[in-house]
Amino acid sequence: MFPAVLIVDDNESIIDSLEGILSDDGFEVFHAFNGYDALKKIETLSPDIVLLDIWMPGMDGIETLKEIKKEYPNLPVIMITGHGTIEAAVDATKSGAFDFLEKPLSIDRVIVTINNALNFRKLEEENRYLRKKSIEKHSINGNSKAVQELNRKILTSAPSDAPILITGENGTGKELVAKTIHQLSNRPEEPFIIVNCAAIPEERIDSELFGHEKGAFSEAYAKQKGKFELASGGTLFLDEIGDMNLKTQAKILRTIESKTFQRVGGGRTLHVDVRVIAATNKDLAKEISLGNFREDLFYRLNVIPVNVPALRERKEDIPQLVKIFLSAFAKSGGKSPKQIEPEALEILDAHDWPGNVRELKNLVERLSIMVQNHTIKASDIPMPYNKNVQGVRLDSASDINRQIEQREINRQISQLNINEQIEKRDINEQIEKRDINEQNSDSLNHMEYRYLFSIKTLDEAKKEFEKEFLRKKVKQADGNIESVSKQTETDPFYIAGIIGRSISKNAN
Repeated sequence: MFPAVLIVDDNESIIDSLEGILSDDGFEVFHAFNGYDALKKIETLSPDIVLLDIWMPGMDGIETLKEIKKEYPNLPVIMITGHGTIEAAVDATKSGAFDFLEKPLSIDRVIVTINNALNFRKLEEENRYLRKKSIEKHSINGNSKAVQELNRKILTSAPSDAPILITGENGTGKELVAKTIHQLSNRPEEPFIIVNCAAIPEERIDSELFGHEKGAFSEAYAKQKGKFELASGGTLFLDEIGDMNLKTQAKILRTIESKTFQRVGGGRTLHVDVRVIAATNKDLAKEISLGNFREDLFYRLNVIPVNVPALRERKEDIPQLVKIFLSAFAKSGGKSPKQIEPEALEILDAHDWPGNVRELKNLVERLSIMVQNHTIKASDIPMPYNKNVQGVRLDSASDINRQIEQREINRQISQLNINEQIEKRDINEQIEKRDINEQNSDSLNHMEYRYLFSIKTLDEAKKEFEKEFLRKKVKQADGNIESVSKQTETDPFYIAGIIGRSISKNAN
């Protein structure tokens, strides 16, 4: 489909000349003789670009340009005139014109300018699309009242430059909220800089935040910009600010209030325009009473408080979140997404989720990998989420962990009498020898049995058992993988991949 150009000029000869040239170059061309007609044709024909003369009777080009930008802000407009002045060019540019061409028109320049404008529009559309996808990626998913209220606060607070304090437990998505606020703010194209206050050593925090001059300390071999300077014009996200020391808190407060700072070891005052968003999982009111957090900094950051609800406070969102996570993991693995039974969702709904959405996401990822069937059943949900696994009811995660640990200790005491790594190596070497004599098979089976019981985790044990089970089934079937596939109701390509054989050699 060829780009459509609307030419707006009261000079018919100019229109005829441009129409002929642009048509020969592959453009679809329309024309209008005045501003009123141009606005009507833009509405009905939806051109990709407009060539607009400044001097026209009635509604002139500048007024027409302003009306176009009011209704179609993303439509590129190129101004043309035979009476070009600096004032007219400045006025057109301020009103949103892409470029300004003078008559007599250079055909080559007209074509180049049109192509530049169309390319610029394409880049803008791609940027808007990527921004939309970024907002969707970082948004908090759910339809519960708690999430709706959270999204309302985000939409209301994002356009301002006021500091925001995000509170919530670990795993609730505080960083996602901060990124969404940045994307919806008036600074989406500017930097979004993250500082994990809990991960930076106390002796380095000032240098990380404010930068340092060369020679400021023994390891300062060169000048370095700090996070405030890197975030200038954009957003600085201070994650886990409740773990910041009091000395640095005072500097942060001064920087927020004065919008100025000095690098470590420097004497020059630097000005900065940055929006500060802070987050913490701590009760800052309690930290203030304990003397661990400055009260004045709390009030300066808490201009707009945003609390991210825990997952247990919005359990009605769990089915939607599970579906989203299953689709995402399937897409990354190039597979169709798994389904989950209502009974399995009921088990997930009964859990308290101390790790919040992060814990749920990790569990769903585990299920999407480990469950071989297309549908996740209630019996597939492991402990401690499923308290009735294998008929054993346990009251808490700690009870489950204690029993698992005790079983592991008993296994190791009864089964492991020699160095585990040496035994594993020796057994693996013997298992790989497929041409062993029948008289030695009992001894090998015993060693395989000991090897399986030397594995520490249940998941690894399952994988090793599955591999040996399928290998022996194929051996019993004289290498016929298709036969084993029907017998075990397992995909033949999956069997071949597990045991490391080709179907083509064993299909007959």
